[in-house]
Amino acid sequence: MSKNTTGNAFDIKIFARLMSFAKKYRTRFWIATISTILLAIFSAASPVILYKAIEDFTLHKSEIRLLYFTMAMLAVLLVQVLFQFTFIYYANWVGQHIIKDIRTKTFQRIIGFKMSYFDNTSVGKLVTRVVSDIETIASFFSQGVFMIVSDVLKMLVVVVVMVVINWKLALIALAVLPILIYATKLFQIAIKKTFQDVRNQVANLNGFVQERVTGMKIVQLFNRERIEYENFKKINDKHKAAHIKTVWYYSIFFPIAEILSSIAIGLIVWYGGLQVVDNDAINVAAIISFIQMAQMLFRPLRQIADKFNQLQMGIVSGERVFKVMDTESSIDTSGTIVADNLKGNIEFKDVRFSYIEGEEVLKGISFQAEKGETIAIVGATGAGKSTIINLISRFYEIDRGQIMVDGTPVEKYDLNSLRKQVAVVLQDVFLFSDTILNNITLGDTSISLEKVKEAAKQIGIHNFIESLPNGYHYNVKERGAMLSSGQRQLIAFLRAYVSEPSILILDEATSSVDTESEQMIQYATDKITKNRTSIVIAHRLATIKKADTILVMDKGLIVEQGSHQKLLENDGYYRNLYEKQFSAEAI
Repeated sequence: MSKNTTGNAFDIKIFARLMSFAKKYRTRFWIATISTILLAIFSAASPVILYKAIEDFTLHKSEIRLLYFTMAMLAVLLVQVLFQFTFIYYANWVGQHIIKDIRTKTFQRIIGFKMSYFDNTSVGKLVTRVVSDIETIASFFSQGVFMIVSDVLKMLVVVVVMVVINWKLALIALAVLPILIYATKLFQIAIKKTFQDVRNQVANLNGFVQERVTGMKIVQLFNRERIEYENFKKINDKHKAAHIKTVWYYSIFFPIAEILSSIAIGLIVWYGGLQVVDNDAINVAAIISFIQMAQMLFRPLRQIADKFNQLQMGIVSGERVFKVMDTESSIDTSGTIVADNLKGNIEFKDVRFSYIEGEEVLKGISFQAEKGETIAIVGATGAGKSTIINLISRFYEIDRGQIMVDGTPVEKYDLNSLRKQVAVVLQDVFLFSDTILNNITLGDTSISLEKVKEAAKQIGIHNFIESLPNGYHYNVKERGAMLSSGQRQLIAFLRAYVSEPSILILDEATSSVDTESEQMIQYATDKITKNRTSIVIAHRLATIKKADTILVMDKGLIVEQGSHQKLLENDGYYRNLYEKQFSAEAI
């Protein structure tokens, strides 16, 4: 789908795709549609009754007959109210259910994307797509499609009634209609471009605010408040300018529409009045009813321009949402082997990988980890350590080579079952704004509170959790803000432990914590890695002395491997790194 604005006033493909979501709710959709049709018919009945009432009273001067006409008009108004209610309720009902389905489908698509998609996509823009863009699609149905159909039908019925009553007066009333239709078309084309700009600026604004609020600590630590404030003002000004441009088009179109409708009414009064005076070919009743019908004709046309904008906004938003839904960035999930009770044997065979095409991060990595072994990976920042653990969990697809688990290529495993067998404890622990219990179980109903408590006791953190207000039901707030970094690490260890994985990955899990927390984490590490295949990434070499094998990486290659003692016997990269770190710690 093209990323550029087409400039067309209406995109039929996006319209058809949005309408396809209504099939699921066809009964209520048709109730709203039929109510719209009947509403148009009964709306046009009012000026007809008015015409007949005035004409009849002029001839017969009967108050009783006038009362009958008045009661008929009241009945028509009551029926209009009924159909108006039915139309508004079901139009909005259909719209809300459709956006629920679209939002669910979009979010389901997003959570299946590769990590590379999120590496290159603003969180704020995704939030805009899932929340405000999809909310705009609701207006596509409630304020767009149904309202336009209603207004068009009203206009058609009014035109037919005009022609039936007096075709000459009808032609006079419709004389300015081509000019108004042409102005409406120009307005619609122009306004679509501005709406696309508005949606882009909303996404930029959301992305900027999301990032700055998330990184507020950095903003304040480095005294960037003024700079970020100025940046925000620039983005906000662009957002304002985009909206003002839409206001500009509105301020031009609506006065033109109002003038043309007034001209039409003036022509009706002028021509009709002359006919009444000259030969009485047109009576006063017709003139009065035509004035009312002219208002009924031109008011919906002005509204159609506005409702068409709602329709266009829905189409623009739909186009943006469908771009996300149509993005091909999902991990291949064609694997069918269920990864239950894995032994945990891991093998990398000449694995090559690049985040950016042509810039390899791993340049032919090969190693093995047997069941129950602990493999430690060390190296400078950017050497490719964390990339290895991302590939085991299949967050990214490799360029070449093969990754095997228990002798089977990882891509042949069912993805969900494979990831269930792999637990990861990251350096930057992410906790949701929820209770400690829910952050540990992550909604897995098979993990009971008793099981969590027993696991916490085994790795030595039960007392710490119980010391918090409400214990396991303590709400840690967004990103675990109520806990220290060491406490968040302990929660992450427990989360990994209760999932009973076959493979455990610890990525810098003991860095940036206090001494007491480090001792608890070290105890927890020894406990959860026992008899379990583990891959440990660490800068602090003292924490990996017990590893069965240490892989030393540099610039995407394994330059050394062996036990801690064996590597120290060689005058190589690891020994040099260890001596530097030991000397620094001694100081």
